[in-house]
Amino acid sequence: MGDFLPISRKEMDALGWDVPDFVYVIGDAYVDHPSFGHAIISRVLEHAGYKVAICSQPDWKNPDSVNIFGTPRLGYLVSAGNMDSMVNHYSVGKHRRKTDAYTPGGVTGKRPDYAAVVYCNLIRQTHPHIPIILGGIEASLRRLAHYDYWSDKLKRSVLLDAQADIISYGMGEKSIVEIADALNSGLSVRDLTFIDGTVYRTVQPDTDGAIVLPSFDELRESKRRYAESFYRQYVNTDPFTAKRLIEPYGREFVVQNPPQKPLSTEEMDAVYALPYQNTYHPSYKEGVPAIAEVQFSLVSNRGCFGGCSFCALTFHQGRIVQTRSHESILAEAEAMTKHPDFKGYIHDVGGPTANFRHPACDKQLTHGVCPNKQCLFPTLCKNLRADHTDYVNLLRELRSLPRVKKVFIRSGIRFDYLLADEDGTFLQELVEHHVSGQLKVAPEHVSDRVLKYMGKPLHAVYRKFCHKYTKLNEKLNLKQYLVPYLMSSHPGSSLKEAVELAEYVRDLGYMPEQVQDFYPTPSTLSTVMYFTGLDPRTMEPVYVPTDPHEKAMQRALIQYRDPKNYALVHEALEKAGRTDLIGYDKKCLIRPRKGEQVPAASKPEKKSRPDARPESRKKSAPKTKKERPARTPSANTPTAAQLAAADRYLKKRKKK
Repeated sequence: MGDFLPISRKEMDALGWDVPDFVYVIGDAYVDHPSFGHAIISRVLEHAGYKVAICSQPDWKNPDSVNIFGTPRLGYLVSAGNMDSMVNHYSVGKHRRKTDAYTPGGVTGKRPDYAAVVYCNLIRQTHPHIPIILGGIEASLRRLAHYDYWSDKLKRSVLLDAQADIISYGMGEKSIVEIADALNSGLSVRDLTFIDGTVYRTVQPDTDGAIVLPSFDELRESKRRYAESFYRQYVNTDPFTAKRLIEPYGREFVVQNPPQKPLSTEEMDAVYALPYQNTYHPSYKEGVPAIAEVQFSLVSNRGCFGGCSFCALTFHQGRIVQTRSHESILAEAEAMTKHPDFKGYIHDVGGPTANFRHPACDKQLTHGVCPNKQCLFPTLCKNLRADHTDYVNLLRELRSLPRVKKVFIRSGIRFDYLLADEDGTFLQELVEHHVSGQLKVAPEHVSDRVLKYMGKPLHAVYRKFCHKYTKLNEKLNLKQYLVPYLMSSHPGSSLKEAVELAEYVRDLGYMPEQVQDFYPTPSTLSTVMYFTGLDPRTMEPVYVPTDPHEKAMQRALIQYRDPKNYALVHEALEKAGRTDLIGYDKKCLIRPRKGEQVPAASKPEKKSRPDARPESRKKSAPKTKKERPARTPSANTPTAAQLAAADRYLKKRKKK
């Protein structure tokens, strides 16, 4: 079996344990790899001297399924898995997914909807008084009142519905050990009100220095109050400046302590040096598909100061970037090269954003992040330190390792941050060494109005990046392309903006195979916009496409070349007042229906027929050299005005 943690009573007995300190109930298969939250938390606890048994994907209809190890000495740990269980189960159209990458064999149906709540209630049926510590992404993003897309209503803190005692939110390495040590010392779980990175319930909150949020009843009555409450939470996620948040629920209160402090490089190294087996438990003969994406990839950082509105990283990992040392990453890479399945390719070196290798500015590690200001949006902060030197050196060291043929970067690259670095070395080496034919980037949209709501840079900035990337590939004589991630139906996007995006796709000359409809997942700014129709940052109204048919039209516009989308595209163009895009001209998206009248400008030119009369067949005039039409810029070539706009956006901080 190797050194996996026990997943059965037989395996626990083989270790000589009478009882575990903690039973960890998880919604995923047990994969002992640091890309899986349950692996990190269980190994961190093991390193701290605690015995952890893994109860993977128990039968949620049978209370005895969580009792296979007996009653744990200190308590139960519960996580829905590496994904929110509802995102894992359902597409944005609320259709059931056909596979589950986190389950052996990829089969579905091995975990319940709202798994965090179901598992905790399952435990409570046989253990009414044992401590339950809830964690993982599902609990972290549902720790306070939140909009739930799948039921289309506002829900209470998951702590209450789950009947758990405490939530360890965020990444949790520090808070989980503090919780374990406190329980081990004899403290009651109800007395654990002092640990950073936790949420607890109480009937007597200490309001001194805390922020009291609107009550849950107020939030249900007023979407505006919910938007205001969420934004208070959003600007209160910094571990150095955050205050306690108190959310009233009748006679009971849910209290969120400030986040745990960011890990130092030494602490990050220690977490990744724990004895992971780096694969799934050997009892899974069918394998676990999710391992394929991470087995030969390296995590170099966590946290993100990008601040995209549709991303939950601000709420979960925070905005302060934390990094591993070169020595830690190189040691993992060297061990990876000895794996029998390693073919010489490191698939990724990154994290939430690959090219973030240090905090946005020096003050963040002592004073925290600015509560009401983003580092990259709407323009780059003058204090931003845009420097890729450390990342470039790390990549060079990895490329030089024996048995390494190629090191790819597949995590997202923040192109506005890349352009802000006056030294072009990283872009040069990215193009030359780290692209596998296609570089995936995330402009998300082309409308500056929509990009504003997304928290993304102006489209002109992306165009400037495209221009530099193309020129470098030409210089190096490489045929490598950009594959843009595009999103439809984000708040702020009407059919007008959707058509604008379709025209951009037309000019690119290919149809994206994958288009992401905006997915309103818990605890993002964009989800609050979707639910309330308000931008929480300004409290101004936002147009929100919520009608499924309109969302289908917006998606179809991006993939207008697909014949299956013809009717939706036609309808969308009519509703948007853009029937000029129906016709035969090269700018048109689709051809008209049979018998449909189209504007004269989009009709095909009629070829003149030769005159049938013999006398008209005169000797033609001598042929002259055909003049070439004036060359027009390609779709990826920015205009002078766009370059100027990008330069203004990217103008760096005042020189010190």
